[in-house]
Amino acid sequence: MARRRLLTGEERRRLFDIPHDETAIIGHYTLAAEDLELVGRRYRPANRLGLATQIALMRHPGFGLQPDIDVPDAVLHYLAAQIVVDAAAFVDYGQRAQTRNDHADIAARHLGIRPFRRGDIPLALDLAAKAAERTDRGEPIVRALMEGLKQERFILPSADTLERAGLAGRARARKAAAALIVESLSHAELARIDDLIVNNSDFGMTPLAWLRNYEEAPTTANINGLLERLRYVRGIGIDPAIGAKIPDFRFAQFMREGGAAPAFLLSDYSLKRRRATLVAAVIDLDARLADSAIQMFDRLVGGLFTRARRGRERRYQDSIRSVGELMRLFGATIAALGEAVEHGGNPLELIDEAVGWHRLVAAKTQVDALAELAGEDALVAATGRYATLRRFSPAFLDAFTFKASGSGSHLVKAIDIIRDANARKLRSLPEGVPLPFANRQWKRLITEGGQIDRRRYETAVMATLRDRLRAGDIWVEGTRNYRRFDTYLLSRREAGKVADSLPFQTDAAAYLEERARTLDWRLRRFAKQLKANRLAGVALERDRLKLQPMPAITPPEAEALDRRLDALLPRVRITELLVEVAERTGFLRAFRDLRSGKEHDNPHAILAAILADGSNLGLERMANASDGVSYAQLAWTHNWYLSPENYQAALGMIVAAHHDLPFTRHWGAGTSSSSDGQFFRSGRSRSAAADINAKYGSEPGLKIYSHLSDHFASFGSRIMSATAGEAPYVLDGLMLGAGSLPLHEHYTDTGGATDHVFALCHLLGFRFVPRLRDIADRKLGSIAARSTYKGIESLMGRTIKISAIEADWDDIVRIVASIKEGTVAPSAILRKLAAYKRQNRLDFALAELGRIERTLFTLDWLEQPDLRRACQAGLNKGEARHTLAAAIYTNRQGRFTDRSIENQEYRASGLNLLIAAISYWNTIYMDRAAQHLKSSGGTIDDTLLAHLSPMGWAHISLTGDYLWHRANRLSPGEFRTLNDPMARLKLVA
Repeated sequence: MARRRLLTGEERRRLFDIPHDETAIIGHYTLAAEDLELVGRRYRPANRLGLATQIALMRHPGFGLQPDIDVPDAVLHYLAAQIVVDAAAFVDYGQRAQTRNDHADIAARHLGIRPFRRGDIPLALDLAAKAAERTDRGEPIVRALMEGLKQERFILPSADTLERAGLAGRARARKAAAALIVESLSHAELARIDDLIVNNSDFGMTPLAWLRNYEEAPTTANINGLLERLRYVRGIGIDPAIGAKIPDFRFAQFMREGGAAPAFLLSDYSLKRRRATLVAAVIDLDARLADSAIQMFDRLVGGLFTRARRGRERRYQDSIRSVGELMRLFGATIAALGEAVEHGGNPLELIDEAVGWHRLVAAKTQVDALAELAGEDALVAATGRYATLRRFSPAFLDAFTFKASGSGSHLVKAIDIIRDANARKLRSLPEGVPLPFANRQWKRLITEGGQIDRRRYETAVMATLRDRLRAGDIWVEGTRNYRRFDTYLLSRREAGKVADSLPFQTDAAAYLEERARTLDWRLRRFAKQLKANRLAGVALERDRLKLQPMPAITPPEAEALDRRLDALLPRVRITELLVEVAERTGFLRAFRDLRSGKEHDNPHAILAAILADGSNLGLERMANASDGVSYAQLAWTHNWYLSPENYQAALGMIVAAHHDLPFTRHWGAGTSSSSDGQFFRSGRSRSAAADINAKYGSEPGLKIYSHLSDHFASFGSRIMSATAGEAPYVLDGLMLGAGSLPLHEHYTDTGGATDHVFALCHLLGFRFVPRLRDIADRKLGSIAARSTYKGIESLMGRTIKISAIEADWDDIVRIVASIKEGTVAPSAILRKLAAYKRQNRLDFALAELGRIERTLFTLDWLEQPDLRRACQAGLNKGEARHTLAAAIYTNRQGRFTDRSIENQEYRASGLNLLIAAISYWNTIYMDRAAQHLKSSGGTIDDTLLAHLSPMGWAHISLTGDYLWHRANRLSPGEFRTLNDPMARLKLVA
C-alpha cells in the first residue's frame, strides 16, 4: 500500500530543492566575511569550494551537501567566484567520504547548528502541530517545521522525515482540537449530538440531514420550517462560545467538514473527531438557520407591501376608462360654468342642460373611490394580508431576541408588547404603545378612530423591524448577516493603525481643503471652456447640456482581421481546452480535499465537475456524457474538492497567467476593469434568489454580477437578486476578487453608480468611471455658492454640506480602513447604509463626500472624449463576456434551477472559471495566429488588435460527449497546430 503523502511533487521541489534562479541564489548563497575567512584556510581549490558549498547548503535549504543531490552549476559558479577558484574544481571534491564528513562537522560548528537525532522528533511534532493549528495544507506546515528547526539550530533531517513529521503533527493538532471541544460537553449534550446521525422516524432521515435540507423560497411554510429547525438546534444546548477554545482555523475546518460530510461518513470518524465535527456543524447551523429565517422574513414582509403596491397599480389601470369619463364630465361642467360667467345665466341650469345634474351626482361615488385610491397608503393594503403575516410572525418574534441602541429601543418595546399580546391571546393592544415609525401617515392610520388598530400596528412594526434589521441598528446576536453595525468594522484603535496606509489624507481639514480647492478650480475652468465652446461634443443650449453620442469605435478593418484570426484558431473540444489550460496554469492545484488538503487523484473528475457547474449540465448528466468518470466520483469530488475558496484560488491562478501573456498588452495596460450584471431566468418562480424584474420580462430570474479586466480576464462573479441595485457590488470584485491585479480605474453602467460608490472608490484608490445615461441632467455640486460659477448656474445643484462630512469623518475613515483590511465586504456596508428609510448622519456624510467626487468625474467626462471612449470600450468587453456566458450556460434552457443560493453560487463560479479559461486559451492562440500571418508575408496593423476579443467560441465544441481520456496532454512548450482555413475545400477536392 502506498505511503500517505502530505506534499505534492511540486511542493517538495519548492521546499527541498536547491534554487536555480539568480535572485534566490544571490539571496541565499552570498558568503559572509567570516565564511570567507574559514574557507580560505583550506589549501586545495576543491576543498575550499566544497566547504563553501557545505556552508551554503546548510543555510538553505538546510540539509547540507548530500551525496545524492547535484549542486546546480549556477550555484557552484557563484560560490567559486566569491572565493576566487575555478568552479570545475568541484569535480575533485570529496573523493574521500571522510573529507566530506569532516567538512560537514566544520561547517556545522561554524554555523552553530547540530544534526537532527531521533530524540528530537517530539520537538518536530510540536512544531508541526503548532503550524497545523492554522492550516491543513502540507506546504505551509512543512515550511513552518523547517523554519522552526532552523531557529532551534538544527541541520534539517531528510525530506521524508520532515513530511512524516508534518503528517503526524497535523493529526496531533486535529486530535487536540477535537478533545478540547468534546471535554467541555455534558453527557446529555453528547447524547443529543450522537443522535444527530441516527435515523429518526419522525423525519424519515437522520436529524442532521433534516436540518440541512430546508427550502429557501420565501413562503410561510418554509419560514416556519426554518424556525422549527432553529428550535431543534437550540434544543441541543451547545454554547457557540465553545468554538473559542480552539484556534479559529481548526474550528472553521470542523465547520466545513460538518457542513459537507454525510451521516454515513461521519459514522466512520473516530469518536472525538465525529463529536467535535457535529458540534461545529450545530453551531454553524444555528447561525445559518437564523440568517436564513431573518432573510426570508425580510422577503415575506417586503412581499406584502410589493403586492399591495401592485394591487393598487392594477386598480389604477382598471379605472383608466372611468377616469376618462369623469374627466370629460368635469370638462363639460367647467365649460358650463365658464359660459355662465361670460354670458350670464344660472350656473346650475346650464350645468343641468350641458351635463345633467343627475349624472354629476351619480359620479360622486366614483370620484370618492378614485380619491381614496390615490391617497391609499401601502400600509392599508398590506394590512389586507394580515392573515398571511400571522402565519409566521408570532413564531418569528419568539425565535429571536432583538437588541437595539438609541431610538431603536422603542421598536424593541413595541415587539415585546406584540409578543406579550400573542402569549396572552389578546385581541387588542394596551393604550400608550410606542409608535416607532418614521412615517407620520402610518401613525395617523394606526390611531384612526381614537384607538390602536392592532392589525395595522403589527404590520407596521414588522415592516419597520425589517428595515432596521437591514440597516443594523436592530440586531440579533449569534447571526452573521444581522449583527450590530459596529461589529462589521475594525475597532477605532485598529482603524487608526491602518489609516496611515490609506491612499488619501486622513486629516479631515487638510483633505477637505484640498478637495474644495480642486473642485472650485475645476468648476471655474469648465465654465470658461463651455462658454468658449472648447469642449468637443458638449454644448449648453437653453440652460441644458447637450452631449453628442460616441460613434462606433471598432473600424471595419478590425472586424476583417478578427475573421482572419478566428479562421486560424485550432478547432478544439472543451475537454481538450480545459486540460491544456490546467497544464499551463496549474489551476487544478487549487482544488484540494476539504479534510486532508491533498490534490485529487483523478484531475478529469475535477474538470468534469467544474464543467457540470459552469455549463448547467449537472453532475448526473455530466457523468452520462463523460467517459471514465462516474456519477459517484463526480458527486464525491463536488462535495469535497469544490468550494468557494477553491474556486476563487483556481480563478486567481488563471487570471494571473492570463495577465502575464504578452498579447494582452494590445488590450490595455492591465490597470482598468469593468463590471456589469447579466440576467438569467430561473426554473422556479419561488426559488431562493428568483425575482421578477419588469426590465427583463415577466419571468422570474436572478443576475450574475461579474468583473472583467481590460485584458479580458474575468476575475469575479457573484449571484444577486434581479431586483437589487448593482452599486453595492461594484467594489466587492475590486477588493475581494482582484488579487494582485494592479487595477486603478473601473467602468460600470448606470446601475452601478451611486454617490456612496463614488466616495468609497476614491478613498480606496480607484478612479470610478460609470457611463451615466442621464449625466446631462444631473446637477453639479459645489462647496461655494452656486452664483460663484457664472454661466453654469443652471447646472448647479445645492451646495455640498462640508460640516456633515467633518462631523462623521472618523467613521468614514473607519469604514474605508475596514474594507481595505478585508474585515467587511463593501457590499455589506453599502447595503446597510442604503437600508435606512431616511438618511442617517453617516449615510448622508458619505453621500456628500461622493457628490464631490461625482462632480469632479462629471467634469472629467465632459472635458475628456478619450475617457468616454475608454469607458465605452471597457463596457463593450463586458458585453462580449456576457455573450460567451450565454453560449456556455445553455443546458436546461439556460435557467438557474437550483433551489439554494449556495448551489447557484457554485454554478456562477463554474461558469466564470470556464469563461476565464476560454479567454486565456484564445489569447494564446490569437497571438500564434497573428504571428503566423506576419511570418506568412501578411501585414497586420497592430493598432487593430486592440479591437479584437478573446471571447469567441465558434471554434470550440462546447457540447456533445465529454471524452476526457482522449484529451491528450501537450508536452511542455508544445502548442496545437493552427487551423487551415482551406482544409475543408482540400478534402472535398
